[in-house]
Amino acid sequence: MIRFPALRLTLLLPLALMASACGLKPLYGGGAGGAVAGTLSHVEVAPIEGKAGWLMSNALRDRLAADGSNAPRYRLDVKLDDKIAGFGVRRDDSVTRERRTLRARYQLVDLSDGSVLVDATAGSDAGIDVVQSEYATIAAENTALERLSGIVADQIVSRLAVYANGRPAGR
Repeated sequence: MIRFPALRLTLLLPLALMASACGLKPLYGGGAGGAVAGTLSHVEVAPIEGKAGWLMSNALRDRLAADGSNAPRYRLDVKLDDKIAGFGVRRDDSVTRERRTLRARYQLVDLSDGSVLVDATAGSDAGIDVVQSEYATIAAENTALERLSGIVADQIVSRLAVYANGRPAGR
């Protein structure tokens, strides 16, 4: 273990220089005034059906910083597939474990001409222990849905940010 800060800095400096020479640039360069943040703030989230849709809409709006102050240029259409499947089974055929899967197919639509700019999918799953208390199991299923909504929303916004970063300026 390196205990001397100067020695640690001397060893890390070449790594930092190599990383800066590889051509990587920050995705959110420019902060709130940058191209990516500017594009994401002009995305409106279309209504999504169901409880999972409500959670997903809120998670997306939080991440896109869509507060309604910017006129929307894009619409994000999302269709969700939310499933719970039992896969751990005892001898008496009672389920001991469930898997909740949340998949989203999403499209970023340009409102000026209706063209689809991004058409992709995102998804994640979570394991749930089924316990004797039905209330505890339902609470675990709901908590899993909340977590999955956040995870899938992160995936969607990341993909939209990559798209926005690769677009020509002014478009």
